[in-house]
Parts: sequence; structure tokens; C-alpha cells
Amino acid sequence: MFPYKTSIQFDRTCNQALYLQLANQIIQYIKDQTLAPNTKLPGSRTLAELLNVHRKTVVACYEELLLQGWVESIPKKGTFVLGSLPILHQQKLDDAEVFGVKTTAGFSFYNHANLPEKPSKSDADFMYLNDGISDGRLTPIDDIARTYRRVCTKKRIFEHLSYGSTYGNDSLRDVLVDYLNATRGLHITKENVLITRGSQMGIWLTSQLVLKKADIIVVGTTNYESADSTFLYQKATIERVTVDENGIITDEIERLCKRKQIKAVYVTTHHHHPTTVTLSAKRRIHLLNLAKQYNFAIIEDDYDYDFNYNHAPILPLASHDVNGNVIYIGSVCKAVAPVYRIGYLIASKAFVDEAAKLRGFVDRQGDALLELTFADFIKSGDLDRHIRKVMKIYKLRRDLFCKLFNEELGAFFHFEIPKGGMAVWAKLNSNYSWATVSEVAKTYHLDIGNWKRYDSAKLKHNYIRIGFASYNEEEIYELVNRFKKTMDEVKNL
Repeated sequence: MFPYKTSIQFDRTCNQALYLQLANQIIQYIKDQTLAPNTKLPGSRTLAELLNVHRKTVVACYEELLLQGWVESIPKKGTFVLGSLPILHQQKLDDAEVFGVKTTAGFSFYNHANLPEKPSKSDADFMYLNDGISDGRLTPIDDIARTYRRVCTKKRIFEHLSYGSTYGNDSLRDVLVDYLNATRGLHITKENVLITRGSQMGIWLTSQLVLKKADIIVVGTTNYESADSTFLYQKATIERVTVDENGIITDEIERLCKRKQIKAVYVTTHHHHPTTVTLSAKRRIHLLNLAKQYNFAIIEDDYDYDFNYNHAPILPLASHDVNGNVIYIGSVCKAVAPVYRIGYLIASKAFVDEAAKLRGFVDRQGDALLELTFADFIKSGDLDRHIRKVMKIYKLRRDLFCKLFNEELGAFFHFEIPKGGMAVWAKLNSNYSWATVSEVAKTYHLDIGNWKRYDSAKLKHNYIRIGFASYNEEEIYELVNRFKKTMDEVKNL
């Protein structure tokens, strides 16, 4: 029995041809066994009259079904559902899955508890805390768009539209060599540069090449959660050492080295994530000497080198590395906007060559047109001009944010005014818990986020990181106001 016009529906407003709409509905009837194998389909003229469509629509539909292997045409007999089709065994789906939302898999797969979920923020009435991101509204989108169009209209642009190098675009690598040598005090050539899609890719590639199961990597007692998750994904063993006002304590690393075989040390030297402190010169030299003595890698994540409000940027460890121990990772995502996934990994040629081979398996190459755009954007000085502009704005926002927090919330929070970066490291009074604050804050449309991620070592230090750069002046006042209402209620619980 063929399900005639009562079931067949056409949407004449969509772009899909009627014959394909009809074919897809017949295929569904075959799959759910409404049309069993060997069922004869109506003649094209008959079905066209029943459905009020042109006969050519039905003929085209049957031809499509024949090409896809769902039906067979038997001369002088007609068109039949293919008799040799196996019956598709289907489990019963709940209502949501019937309408296209598949919630369960029909196979087993491995879960990785160490990989944190990245929730999306979408409620316009809420203010969402972040741990320090740039304000996308300040992005020089017109300048970037003009550069992109200029790049795309060059006569030989077609040369960049096919498969390219897994190292990244050569022009951007050349530009980065000059730029990083001049601004970071590096001494590199193009062979030391691998373009990535942001710092996180650099951390992942490095962990894949440096760490295996049970290998030891040293991080701070407080550390960047995504880095921790990446290392744990590799089944590495994380050893944590103390972080104080001068950064990670290298004396503790030395004591560890005397007892265990250390494979790598991960550091955010400029503004430690999440505490924002800077690694002192004494400890920088000590760490480099330890790396040479004990043959471990230093993974230096310099995620916000450009943002300093009280002094000039401090040169990275990589600028002092003469032994090839440092893997230097950075990006332009923080400085411009996270959507532009342009980063870099700087290391010895041998390591970069291996990282490029691995990168080719997970991301065949980068976005050559975007990379060419940023090569021009950096070389022209537009990037530096943008950084100088937003630095002034972010400094004003830092000062206002810290002033209001001290005035309105000083009884509840303690923090040091950061010398750079885009966030403060704020400690909640020990009389209160972030769990309670987080719940109450929601009633004032303030989302604290996953505050637990700042205490991977379970020290119960009661600190979280609060970004300020992405809020304008009006939003900072509103954020502090919602925090104030939250804490006044928490205080009275």
C-alpha cells in the first residue's frame, strides 16, 4: 500500500526541487517499512494526478530513487521497492529524537572526564563573568576587512587557494620572525616558526610530542585549566609547585628534579594564569639553568605579552634561551579578537618539523587568506596601533573596575591591582563560599561561571579570576551593582 496524498507533503517555498522532496519522503517510507521490499509503486501518471504535480516530477523522482538504489524498474511491470533491501533495525526514539535531536549514540565511545565543557552564553539579560578577554567591539574590523579584500584581489591569489604548508603561510612566518625578534627579543628564523590556530593548539601539539603516559610535567598550584586538561588528556602526571608574588617557585622545581625525572615545566611567565603575577628575573634564569641541567622542556605560554600598564613588557624566557629548551607559544587572538585564530609555536627546527607533521593530521593547514591578511596587518603597523589604542582603554577600565570594587565590595573581596593583563585575581572573604555566591548571583542575572576551575589543586583558596577588559564603563558600574546586591543578600543568609 502506497501512502498517497494524505501523507506526502510539499514545501513549495523552499529551494529543494519537488522531485527531491518526493524522493526523500519515499525513502523515509522505505526505511520505516511503510513501503516493504517488492512493493509496487504507482505509475508516474497515476501518482502525478494523486499528488497534483507534473508527471515529469514523478519520473524524475523515480529516476533518482533508481540511481540511489532504493527501487528497481522491471520492464512492462513497473517500479518496485528493491526486493533485496535489508530491513533497517531501528530503536524506538523519544519525541525529541524523532524531530531530529539525537541524544544518544548507537555505539560506545570513550569519555574524557578531564576535558571541561565549554558552556555557551546566550541570555541577553545576564552578565557573564570571564577570566580576561578582549572587547570585540574594539576590534578594527573595517581595517581587517579592507586588508582581507585587498589580499583576495591580488592577481596570483589563486596560488594560496589549494593545499599549502602545514607550517602555515610563508608570508606570515616571515613577518612573525621580524616582529617577534624586534618585540620579544627572540633570535629566530622562519624554520623556528609554526603557525597555529591560537595558543591552545600550540599547547596541544606540544603535549602530544613531549608527554606520554606517566611522564611528569610541573605546573603551578594554581594554573590555566585548559593546559591542565590537555596534559591530563595525555595521561601525564601533574606535579604542582607553589606560586607566590614572584611567580612559580623554582626552588621547589629543583627539589623535584633531584627526586624525579621531569619531562616538562609549563609556565605563564608574564602574567601567571590565573593569579596575574610576573615571574621574577632571578627565577627566570634559575628555571633556564634547571632546564639545561635536567634536560626538560619549558612550555612558555605568553598569552598576553602586550598588555602592561605600569611598565614595558618583560622579555620572555625564549629570548634568553640558548640551549633549545623553550617552546614559546603565543597568539594575536587576545590582542585583536578571539575569533581570529592566529597563533604561533616557536621552538627548535627539529621540534617545529615534528609539530608540523602532527598538525597536518588534525588540521591539514591554516586559513591561508586570513594568515596573509594578518601578515599585512602586522607588517603595516596596524596591529601595534590597535594595541596602543586598546591599552589605554583597558587601563582606564582596570582603574575604574578596581576602584569600584574596593569602594563597594571591599568588605567581601581582596585583590591586588594587576600590573597588566585583562583580569584581577580576587579572593572572597573566607566567611562566604563561591557556591552560595554563585547561586544568589543568578537571581540578579549575574553568572559567576565555573568557579571551581581555579582550584584544580583543591587548596580551597577562595580565589577566582574576574575579567574587566570586555566591559565598558557603563557595564562595569552595572557589574559592580549586581555583585553588591548579591553580596548584601549573601551576608544576610
